[in-house]
Formats: sequence, structure tokens, C-alpha cells
Amino acid sequence: MTTLAVDIGGTKIAAAVCDENDNIIQRWRVPTPMDADAINQHIANVYNEAVASGHTDIQAIGISAAGNVGADRKTLTFAANIPAWIDYNLSEHVGALIDHAVPVVVENDANCAGWGEYVHGAGQGSRNMVALTVGTGLGGAIVINGELYRGSFGMAAEIGHLPMVPDGDHCGCGLRGCAERYTSGTSLENFAKSAVRRRPQDAKRLLELCGGDVTKLEGPMVSQAAQEGDELGLYAFGKIGEWLGRTMAAVSAVLDPDLFVIGGGVVAVGDILLEPARYNYARFLEGSAYRGHAKIVAATAGQDAGLIGAANLALR
Repeated sequence: MTTLAVDIGGTKIAAAVCDENDNIIQRWRVPTPMDADAINQHIANVYNEAVASGHTDIQAIGISAAGNVGADRKTLTFAANIPAWIDYNLSEHVGALIDHAVPVVVENDANCAGWGEYVHGAGQGSRNMVALTVGTGLGGAIVINGELYRGSFGMAAEIGHLPMVPDGDHCGCGLRGCAERYTSGTSLENFAKSAVRRRPQDAKRLLELCGGDVTKLEGPMVSQAAQEGDELGLYAFGKIGEWLGRTMAAVSAVLDPDLFVIGGGVVAVGDILLEPARYNYARFLEGSAYRGHAKIVAATAGQDAGLIGAANLALR
């Protein structure tokens, strides 16, 4: 018994046939077109190739998609990067291209990655887990009593859009002061650029890395500087770590999880991010001195977490 998992990202479509234990046994990767019909056809082509190569026991297709997915686990209600994905039944469109040979299950990409961590990564053994993906934005996934929590309308775990700062920075969602405006790869760059402009006398290393043009300063440069011990690089990570801690404290006031798993490219610096996050989680946690604290750990399932999660959820 196998499953075809598909992870539709902003730049690439990754796909894999997974066995009954969610182990990847064959892979595909193609650039992501911005046309919805072309995406559907790519997925159908991969399914047909998988069957032709001998995987005739595929039971389902699990799709991890960057967008809001309805409670039916078929329909994308909205997606920022694919204009056609508004009230778009991705399951039906892909299913029609493969003559509805197998069920097609669609899930939000952060939910897939978080579930992948829960079943095969750092979340194993937890009962109530929250996964946070610190990337371009701030994604989330919630597991309650061993089950992925999706909410009444499929919109749970949009933790990046918790309103953290009244009348704060504008967010791409249309609101202001959302958590991801202060905890993300984008906010890391913004904090670092602001620090360079305020303290150019302390910005020698960051200016070297960006060729003297602060507008070209990018997250990986800030990460490199911080790992070298650069003061302003560490400051920028301290700021997003502070807001990550604040966000986790706010989530804990509602869900009281026993574990936070932090993933995404920014977490590659390890404790440079996680230590200020842990400190500020404890600092802003209600009743902090009189209650249990959740563990805060780095994700371990790697870049395949979304594929693993999509495969597992499709069969469930």
C-alpha cells in the first residue's frame, strides 16, 4: 500500500510515493507554474508516471498546498500566490484528470508539515503539540489529544495572524500587527536593516555581507553574521525570538500545549533563536511561576515534513 504525496510550494512542486510507514520510495520535482490548470496537470502526470513505474497500489493522493483549505479538505478558499485558488476545488480538478482513480485529499501546507513532525519528527510522544514554521511568514499547526485540529471551517492554526500589536505594521492579509510581521524571515531582515541604519558604526560585518547596500541585506546573511557572533545579527534574532516567545505565550493561554516544535529556515541557527524564544515565552506566560511549561524544540523531520504529513493525513 502506497500514497502519492504532493507539496505545492511557491517555487517548486515536490512529489513522492510513500510506503505504508510514510517512507519516501520515489521522488519528483518540477517548478511551480502560476497557472492552476498547469498545476493540476503536473499532479496528474506524476500520478500516471508513478503508476506506470510500478506503484499500482496507490491508495490516495495527499496534497499540501500553501493556502486556506476548507473543512471539506478539497477546496482552497484562498491562496495568496495562485489567483485562481479562490473557492477552488483542487481535489475535483485533479481527480477528473485521473478519472477519479483514487481519493484526492487537500491540506494546508503548515498543517502537513506540523503533522509530519508529530508522527515522524520532534513531536513524537507529545499529546498536545503546536508546530510553528518560521519562514517568509509564520505558519502553524495544532495537535490536540493526538489529532490534527482544523477548526469548524478549516481555518485553525493561522497563528501568524494573531493580532499582537494594536495598529502595528501592515500585514499581507490586510490586517495590522499580526504575529508574522514580527516573527518571520521577513521580520528578521527588517530588524537587521533597521539596526544597520541606526548603528552603522556597529554594522561592519552585515555591511560586508550585503556589499555595502543595506537594501540587499537578506536573512541568510543575518544568520551567518549571528553565528559568527556579530552584535547586530544577534540583536535581530533576539527581536524575532522575543516575539516568537510572546506568540507562544499567547497560544498557551488558549491551548496549554506540552510542546512547541519550531521549524522553517530561520531555525537553522538553533539556540540563537530558541533561547530568546524560551526566555520570552516564560516571561509572558500567564502564571509562569505556578504552572508547567511547554518544551520548545527545533523541528527534526526536515524538508520532507510536508510530504510525510500529506501522505499520512491522506490515508487517515
